[in-house]
Amino acid sequence: MKIDLTDTTASKINKALVQARRAIGTPAVGMVLTLVIVTDEENAYDALKAAGDASREHPSRLLVVVKRHARTLRDRTSSRLDAEVRVGADAGTGETVVLRLHGEVADHAQSVVLPLLLPDAPVVVWWPVNAPLDPAKDPLGALAQRRVTDTYSSEQPVRELSARAEAYTPGDTDLSWTRITPWRSMLAAALDQVTCEVRAVEVEGEEFNPSCELLAMWLADRLDVPVRRSQSAGPGLTAVRMDTSCGPIALDRADGRLATLSIEGQPERAVALKRRETAELIAEELRRLDPDDTYASALRFGVDRLDSRRASDVPGSDVSKASAPEPVAVPVPQEEAAE
Repeated sequence: MKIDLTDTTASKINKALVQARRAIGTPAVGMVLTLVIVTDEENAYDALKAAGDASREHPSRLLVVVKRHARTLRDRTSSRLDAEVRVGADAGTGETVVLRLHGEVADHAQSVVLPLLLPDAPVVVWWPVNAPLDPAKDPLGALAQRRVTDTYSSEQPVRELSARAEAYTPGDTDLSWTRITPWRSMLAAALDQVTCEVRAVEVEGEEFNPSCELLAMWLADRLDVPVRRSQSAGPGLTAVRMDTSCGPIALDRADGRLATLSIEGQPERAVALKRRETAELIAEELRRLDPDDTYASALRFGVDRLDSRRASDVPGSDVSKASAPEPVAVPVPQEEAAE
């Protein structure tokens, strides 16, 4: 069920939500969180589709904030709020409200969103594009327990990582970090099988891919060994190679689908390491609402410290102590997200 509201208010939107729930026979609110998506008109459809798919695992109220840019001075000085309310089959397993803010009201989006938040439920804000440099100080970000950005969508992702490190606040996270969860799990599991000293690491992947930088920083931070970042044609991350006292260990994924795990003295193994859709990444982030200390530690390590230390100056250790996440099932995506 869809209800279009033109030149409306937050109070009228809440009434429309109640009316829509009653019309489809579900007056109760059975959602676990509010997901606020801050985007532009160009990216709104893809973001809403990904969030809708993720809502099958996390029933939620989706508030899509689209700030419309006026072309004339008269439009810029006037204010209007248009809304589209979706409930039932048109909104997945929750409710969706698309908010289009015109004129001066676009500068006060938090005043529009605040009355629409689910009571006594966590709030997550996601910026698919054009995220603020300090999400926690953004008026909308200040409403949330978790703030999700995507460094991959920025024009200068490596520089953006440095800005994220300076402005980090507990509760911040990035989809570029979420993309490497299977890699971190696989590498930790590989080193659990051996008793070796890691002496150096090489991370290979596309240029200007923040997931490659984050994986390299995580390895350097947790292993305390030199990590070299090398470039390849992709797609995304292509290989991680470790020099250990027991021989080389390599995780190589040339095609973005199937990887080969090589450990000295063991037969090579093919492992599923497919690139995941945005919906799967968002669903993973919604599973946890507490601060991600491992992400914070890797982010604060700093891109500029990669390749800067000599192997003779630092002892090796075991990546299995790196607070690695539990292995996750990675289904075949229909639309692959960059990683």
